[in-house]
Amino acid sequence: MEKFLSKYAKILVVLATVLGALSGPLGKAISAPSLAIGFWRLTMGLPFFIIPVFASGYRRNELKDIDTKSLIGAVVAGIFLFIHFYAWFNAVKMTNISSAAVIASLHPLVVVFISIAIYKRKIGIKPIIGIVIALIGAALTAGLDYANLSMTHFTGDMLAVITGLSMGIYYALGDKVRGKVDGAVYVLILFASCWLCFLIAMLASGTSFFDYPSKDWIMLVIMTLACQVGCHALNNLCLGHADSVYVSAWSASEMVFASFFAWLLIGQVPTNWGIIGSIIVIGGLLYYVFNSRGIRGSRGLELDG
Repeated sequence: MEKFLSKYAKILVVLATVLGALSGPLGKAISAPSLAIGFWRLTMGLPFFIIPVFASGYRRNELKDIDTKSLIGAVVAGIFLFIHFYAWFNAVKMTNISSAAVIASLHPLVVVFISIAIYKRKIGIKPIIGIVIALIGAALTAGLDYANLSMTHFTGDMLAVITGLSMGIYYALGDKVRGKVDGAVYVLILFASCWLCFLIAMLASGTSFFDYPSKDWIMLVIMTLACQVGCHALNNLCLGHADSVYVSAWSASEMVFASFFAWLLIGQVPTNWGIIGSIIVIGGLLYYVFNSRGIRGSRGLELDG
């Protein structure tokens, strides 16, 4: 598995980005409250992460012998993932999916800041320029149409800001821990911690566990397979082989695919600004990838761009 991830990590990150883009349209279409969406998405997904760990003697031993610092790091990352999920599912219910995805895409700047200020990594000016170009394109994708912003939309946009901040912190923490812990073990601790947060929140708020229509359950299964397994798990497994800035930068392009899926699945038509912005986003990310040689990954390996 580690050899496969090492060879194809950067391609898998792109695939994860496309699958993750389904989260917004599905989250908006599901009538269940945000806490229930997060809880059941994680509950359905956990067996995919429990089995690989407990079926392997090596991973069972690594889980048993994990050092305290790495364990705390994984648990804290899980808490920020809970914040990310909860804020995101509320954001897409309250504002336009494209706007929410655009604002949430600010997380690469959080990762870059943490990488430079805390992890003391050297990140050249050109990769940062690539990210900034992508974020400019992200702003255009939203259409810059905030003149008639309602309070509900404004609240949704602020939740999208929290989504981006918490995602950046969760990626940066994961990048550090994944350099010391097996991917499957890290993902299990991460998602188990996040699931526990949702369980506590469900019980504390009195949110119903089961009283939802059949279509919600179908979409929750799709969301689990595409977004939880195909996106978040895949991204976190790749963190040991692709730098967190690379993972986070490609995730920033998710709003392009989210806009497409929003149009395809729920009829939200992208604006002309959205199309132009999407082109700029892709250009910025390609510029970043081309100029990202020499950034050190979490295992101390030189990434090849």
